[in-house]
Amino acid sequence: MIFPFMAIYLSNHFGVKITGILLLVNVFIGIALSFFGGYVSDRFGRKKLIVFAEMLRFAFTVMMICNSPWFTSPLITYFMMTINTICWSLGGPANQAMLIDVSKPDERKYMFSIMYWANNLSIAIGGSLGGFLFKDYLFELLIALSITALITVILIVFFIDESYVPEQVADEKVFQHICQMLRNYREVFRDHLFILYCMAIVFVMSLEFQLSNYVGIRLESEMPVQRFLWWELDGIEMTGLLRTENTVLVVLMALFAAKMVSRFKDRHVIILGSFVFVAGYAYISYSNNIPFLFIAMLLASVAEVVRVPVEQNYQASLPPVHARSSYLAVSGMGYNLAQLICSITVMISAYLNNLATTVFIAAIGFFGVFIFMKIGSALDKRVNKSAA
Repeated sequence: MIFPFMAIYLSNHFGVKITGILLLVNVFIGIALSFFGGYVSDRFGRKKLIVFAEMLRFAFTVMMICNSPWFTSPLITYFMMTINTICWSLGGPANQAMLIDVSKPDERKYMFSIMYWANNLSIAIGGSLGGFLFKDYLFELLIALSITALITVILIVFFIDESYVPEQVADEKVFQHICQMLRNYREVFRDHLFILYCMAIVFVMSLEFQLSNYVGIRLESEMPVQRFLWWELDGIEMTGLLRTENTVLVVLMALFAAKMVSRFKDRHVIILGSFVFVAGYAYISYSNNIPFLFIAMLLASVAEVVRVPVEQNYQASLPPVHARSSYLAVSGMGYNLAQLICSITVMISAYLNNLATTVFIAAIGFFGVFIFMKIGSALDKRVNKSAA
């Protein structure tokens, strides 16, 4: 309900150029902390790190106070957004590694489909309500978010067990930990297939994130109020409806995604799905035509549903067990790097017209598709070797 619209919030308070810089800083902080989170998870286990990260999310309470009827501070709100980014960066690799720890290779496509369905169900509800409530009821939404953060901590502390107990090692000094962390990540970055795969994901995934950044800002400022069926829609409401359409379609289809693609080769699914996905979002980044925006989102959503379980299965199968969180920390940086691309897009959109910005966005996405085409066979060989 809240974070997909925060780029609009920041642009209204600081302007588009400053917002681009603020989002950029947020991204770099997230990237730096992802490396630390992956190493700590592999070295000391998953649960402790996840609990610590979730405890930090009580920053949402500060956000609530800073957007209350009695006090408003966009700058402190931004700092609390940054703390939320730190939470994702620290806990994200451990969360993903825990899922892989407790699953078998032949279960993962279905498991990822369930997780993907659950995430998008929450976004479907939040996107539809947030589009209409964010502008006038941000304080109440932040109250609900703070309560949800507390419930999440209780669930993790009392109902989730540790999934990975690393080998006992002698106490090490800070410098020794730094050296070991560098060795871990040197191993990851020498795995050229994995790095190319992560790059392709970043380029393709960045198209979806544009909806909450450049596309949302563009629609809010440029799309005139239009009548569609029984409603008068402005740009913010259109952004919310497009996100809702995407997530509703995903919710309806995601549980069947693994079965839908089972008869096709994984590399063909990820290449074709990524191509249609990029094309759909590239059109959305340019048009103000409501019916065609809905059609483009329909095509992009179907492509997303068939692509993501295959993409996540590759991501789970490529890392070795001993460095799983470190690998996932690097792949998890994809979220931050995709946000980085979006931040850069917001900044350059202040100097380029809509068509040039759309060409920039589309070129990035199609380059990701090209990488998938080049490494598809090697990915399948690695996955088959891992399963054996």
